[in-house]
Amino acid sequence: MTHDILLTDGGLETALIFHEGVELRDFAAFELLESDAGRATLTRYWRPFFELAARTGRGFVLDTPTWRASRDWGARLGYDAEAIARINRDAAGFAADLRRDAAGSSAIRINGVVGPRGDGYVADDTMTPAEAEAYHRHQVDALAMGPVDGVTAVTMTNVPEAVGVLRAANEADLPVVIGFTVETDGRLPSGTPLADAIAEVDAASPRAPDWFMVNCAHPEHFAHVLGGPHAARIGALRCNASRLSHAELDEAETLDEGDPAEFGTLSAGLALGLPNIRVLGGCYGTDHRHLAHLADALS
Repeated sequence: MTHDILLTDGGLETALIFHEGVELRDFAAFELLESDAGRATLTRYWRPFFELAARTGRGFVLDTPTWRASRDWGARLGYDAEAIARINRDAAGFAADLRRDAAGSSAIRINGVVGPRGDGYVADDTMTPAEAEAYHRHQVDALAMGPVDGVTAVTMTNVPEAVGVLRAANEADLPVVIGFTVETDGRLPSGTPLADAIAEVDAASPRAPDWFMVNCAHPEHFAHVLGGPHAARIGALRCNASRLSHAELDEAETLDEGDPAEFGTLSAGLALGLPNIRVLGGCYGTDHRHLAHLADALS
């Protein structure tokens, strides 16, 4: 089974900010698509991940840099709804160009990233599923026109918003993955246990997500909640290198990149305990070094 696991990248935004010295307003990596220099920076970021996938003979999931490319975040940065739709289409096109130019391009899957309407660490101002569907439909439809091979809701903090993304993706006829983040106790920032969140989303639509993901949490924060039937619905992990809580990460002025070798061992250990794991990558504080150790641990 391990040879079928696809790789993806690490913590795009933290790597750009702390390793490349790039200023990202509101962590909005999509703004780099607006210039040749920015696109070159993104290309440099992904190149070592492509090389790792080719070296290890694994497929790769290439994310669009659109975690912040939704209407509210765009408005904060001076982009209207039409401009944000264009940026999402451009992001998918840029990813297609990267896939075309990369070695082993046939094994690269383009994933449209949909981020939370709010902070991503705090479950505030929770929408209803209908409100969330209406909000996220704008971005999902634009990514679908890109086009992308599917979409992933990344760093979801609550069930109603996740359900909204699911329904928007279903309407666009796109495969969809729902990614939840958890606190140090293994619960969503909303307080919902991970198992309950998965069950509630699965029951909310006739067409359930392809699978679920846990991201932006250290392996030790949620290893204890992976037992039970819901474990079979988890198909992706993108763990943090840092053991810090979300609140502590918000206050951190330096990057806690942990121990790349330990990250690889812990992430692989979690993955091998999940019967339907499909995709492995990293989140806060991780880069190609962490993923190289993860790939080695899988081998």
